[in-house]
Amino acid sequence: MAAIGFTAAAPLVGLGSIAHAADAVRAEVGKPLQEAQKLAQAGKNKEALAKLKEADAVGGKSPNEVYLIERTRASAAAAAGDNDAAAHAFEAVINSGKLSAAEAPKFTQALAGIYYRAKDYPKAITWIQRSLKDGENAQMRELLIQTYYISGKYAEAAKELQGKGNSEAQLQMLANIQLKQNDKAGYVQTLEKLAGSYPKTSYWADLLNRVTGKPGFSGSLSLDVLRLKLANGLLSKPGEYMEMSQLSLQAGNGAEALKIIDQGYKKGVLGVGSDAARHQRLKDLAVKTAADGETNAAKVEAEVLKNKDADGLSNLGFALASAGKTDKGLDLMTQAVKMDGAKHPEDLKLHLGIAQAQAGKKAAALTTLKGVKGSDGAADLARYWTLQINHPM
Repeated sequence: MAAIGFTAAAPLVGLGSIAHAADAVRAEVGKPLQEAQKLAQAGKNKEALAKLKEADAVGGKSPNEVYLIERTRASAAAAAGDNDAAAHAFEAVINSGKLSAAEAPKFTQALAGIYYRAKDYPKAITWIQRSLKDGENAQMRELLIQTYYISGKYAEAAKELQGKGNSEAQLQMLANIQLKQNDKAGYVQTLEKLAGSYPKTSYWADLLNRVTGKPGFSGSLSLDVLRLKLANGLLSKPGEYMEMSQLSLQAGNGAEALKIIDQGYKKGVLGVGSDAARHQRLKDLAVKTAADGETNAAKVEAEVLKNKDADGLSNLGFALASAGKTDKGLDLMTQAVKMDGAKHPEDLKLHLGIAQAQAGKKAAALTTLKGVKGSDGAADLARYWTLQINHPM
């Protein structure tokens, strides 16, 4: 989160406009005070601070005279970068009771900014909180969060960040806090918000790496992770394209494998280098598998229906949908979801949702994916597909 800037200079106010008739400023105070104000207005702030010492030396000053001196000192010291002098002067002005209702919040906010820049974070927090009691202010709220964070008050910063429509920078801060606190579950939740609201390859790569590393993650979902990586442009190496296409072939989806390989060729990842011949052999196999799948589709359908093979029926449906026979393929996959005996029933729901999404049936896909349950990773991937559908890269 970027540092927040504050204008901490107190407005200079002419003597006549602020002094009350009952609190006249004596000449021995007024003369050096007016000279200090003129020096400050000319940008000669250090000289102004020096001149104020003459006014300080006058004894028996009235509250009004003290107020005017401190107000001038606050402006000059802030502009000169003398945080210590500015802070004391601002506090004196604020505590004088002479500020108008409109001015008081500005001085309180400026004082909080001075302490923040001086790295006196406890006092910065005190004055920020005082400012917020006078009224909500987005800039001060952000400064409070940043001050908590930079001073190591991670729990307080996280509490401020939770449950709000955070900016990307705020979510990044929350994620960093959760990593520092070893809050893995919280970190993943925040990462999901980042991937959903501010989709970037870095967020998606981290998210998918973490889901595959969760205890109990099912190896049967490896292809589905790669499908999500492909959808988000995360595949970049020849081995990744090769692995994904081979897994598709093992699932009997030659059409999908061919699409993956063709994309690898189009991106210049496959078909080049010392393994170009190997890439071509894999492509030839995908072409043959896709053709055989189309030729034998009716026979395979009859066989899996006869055997009540939910997994086989789902794989066949996915292959047909990938080959462009969308309605037929989705119909078979829907039937498979309703059948008993699947090895991984939630995987079948996930695959149906993915196929529906790939077919452009967004509403149906979102409904299907919402129904995916379990703790083996299928529910996580369904949630991530939902993010990808709603907020594509």
